[in-house]
Amino acid sequence: MRPPTIRDVADRAGVSKSLVSLVLRGSGQVRAEKREAVLRAVRELGYRPNAAARSLSEARALPEARALPSARPRPGGGGNPLVGVLLHDLRNPWYVDLVDGLNSLLHADGLHMLLADARLNRRVGQDPAGSFLDLGAAGLVVVGTLPDPAALDAVAERIPVVVAGAREPVPPDVDVVAGDDEQGARLATEHLLALGHRRIAHIAGYGAVGELRRRSFEAVMRAHGAWGAVVEPSDMTEEGGHRAAVRLLARPDRPTAVFAVNDMACVGALSAAEELGLRVPGDLSVVGYDNTGTSRLRHLWLTTVDNAGHEVGRRAARCLLDRLEGRGGAGRVQLAAPLLEIRGTTAPAAVPLTD
Repeated sequence: MRPPTIRDVADRAGVSKSLVSLVLRGSGQVRAEKREAVLRAVRELGYRPNAAARSLSEARALPEARALPSARPRPGGGGNPLVGVLLHDLRNPWYVDLVDGLNSLLHADGLHMLLADARLNRRVGQDPAGSFLDLGAAGLVVVGTLPDPAALDAVAERIPVVVAGAREPVPPDVDVVAGDDEQGARLATEHLLALGHRRIAHIAGYGAVGELRRRSFEAVMRAHGAWGAVVEPSDMTEEGGHRAAVRLLARPDRPTAVFAVNDMACVGALSAAEELGLRVPGDLSVVGYDNTGTSRLRHLWLTTVDNAGHEVGRRAARCLLDRLEGRGGAGRVQLAAPLLEIRGTTAPAAVPLTD
């Protein structure tokens, strides 16, 4: 669908293009009824001014003004070399590997990433994806879970969109690339069971990813007839993991092993265990998820699930490039295979229990 132009707004409002421009610049020289007619047309058409084009136009009068770097024309996204990358939360270290994989392909193809923090945008009341449309971005990659996936509908009608690292429902023409969360949780849980643990707790997360990991954990525990499965919710942060672990480890039948929804929550669980005088892995085995750089720190050395962040990023970039080149069709879901990295936070149960 062709995005509405300033000419479309002028025709809908019954005014000239120059008057529309005055209204959009906030000029006080326009009569109230004309201003309202223009603003109504903007709302009805969903018109968004191209901020990048406007900035370049204003910069032409400056001797030092420079245009954006050029990129070859693309059927799906024009010649603008910018790709928007909207991250659910910049604090999540797993996104570092994903964005690195994403950038490796985009940069090689002459494209440049522009990052925004969706969490910060929500706090200040901004449309998390709208600024990329204003800048005329060629495409958008959404990294992580958005609270309102329906917000992508309007964006996906204008530019190619790919979602990476999340599993929420998306518009029909949007590709999804993520790790196989069910398989990853299965690897973690079966590892603990194989070590003789039966009282195993899961520090769970939220959203579709958190739900998939929790359901897989519970399914594996049921399949092995393990009677001690406990699930404690968290917000997937280090502090949230600490609070959940304190609740779990204060139980009279405290678990001998904990599988956390991500590495950040797992670090919080380690802190809780230390505060309570429990040795890891002697008294308590813990497994994280994502294989972030934090998990590889020598003083932590977490057993964790490698969620193929770099590969997820590369596949997401490939999907976007295909759509920018005019190869699209219905949205696809691609899942990268996880691996279990066994390090220093898991060991056989001190007193193996029978099922």
